[in-house]
Amino acid sequence: MRTGNEPITARSPLRLRLGLALFGLVVTGAGAAAFAVAGRVGWAVACGVVMVVTLVDIAVIIRHIRQGPHFQPGRDVPPYEPVEEDRRGR
Repeated sequence: MRTGNEPITARSPLRLRLGLALFGLVVTGAGAAAFAVAGRVGWAVACGVVMVVTLVDIAVIIRHIRQGPHFQPGRDVPPYEPVEEDRRGR
């Protein structure tokens, strides 16, 4: 069963996640550029791959933010279907 007031006061960390992903995008972009200038092609490609993953993450985060709030069940809704009583009358 649920305890506490999580469904009522729950907050989505999407904006924090977006900020961290944007920071990661800047860092990986700077790293890719720095490694490319230094002639370390392998490391530049690795930073580029991480940058692409970060861009995909940013797209997913923005999609979730634009979807808006979703239904959150109240305190009276159990997290699972109640167990049915035994049919033999026990």
